[in-house]
Amino acid sequence: MTYLGAQASVFLKKASSHGNLKECICSRYLYLGGSLYIICALLNIWVLKYLDYSKMLPLTSITYIWTLILAFVIFKEKISIKKLVGIIAISIGAYLVAY
Repeated sequence: MTYLGAQASVFLKKASSHGNLKECICSRYLYLGGSLYIICALLNIWVLKYLDYSKMLPLTSITYIWTLILAFVIFKEKISIKKLVGIIAISIGAYLVAY
């Protein structure tokens, strides 16, 4: 679920890179990103059926880890020390909440 949310953001970023609104609306990336967000939301609802909300919601922060990885691989964005520290903090927090 968290990976799909991050991948949806990648497609929406690609859709937004078009020159104008008309091209953005006609972009297949807009519809891929939107579809993935809907699938992600449905998975979120399904997972909430089985996990406590107080555990599940903090675990969605893992999406930020996927986003950083995808931004690095696809958009060649730099990973700064601050981002790395943030990812470590998210990982520790997700672990502590889950266990």
